[in-house]
Amino acid sequence: MSTQNTGPEVPIRRIDRILAFTALGIAAASVVCFFAIIIGTASGMDQAAFGEGVWPVIAAIPYWGLPLAFVLIIVLLVMSFIRKGRAGSRP
Repeated sequence: MSTQNTGPEVPIRRIDRILAFTALGIAAASVVCFFAIIIGTASGMDQAAFGEGVWPVIAAIPYWGLPLAFVLIIVLLVMSFIRKGRAGSRP
C-alpha cells in the first residue's frame, strides 16, 4: 500500500512564505534578545542600566515578539488548512 496522497498538490503561495519567514525571524530575534538579557543580568549589570540605552528595546522584543510569532504561525496554519480544504473539494 502506498501512503502517498493521490490528490492534486497545493502550491505554496508567496504570502505563506512571507508569514513563515516573518514568524521565524521574529521568534529567533526574541530568543536572542532573551538570552542577551540573561547574559546582561548574569554579568552583574544593575537594574538601573537596563532602563537606559537600547535595553528597553531589547526587553520589549521578547515581550511582544513571541506572542506575535505565535499568532503568525496560527494564521499560517489556518490559511494552509483552508487552502488544502478548497483544493481537496475541487473535482
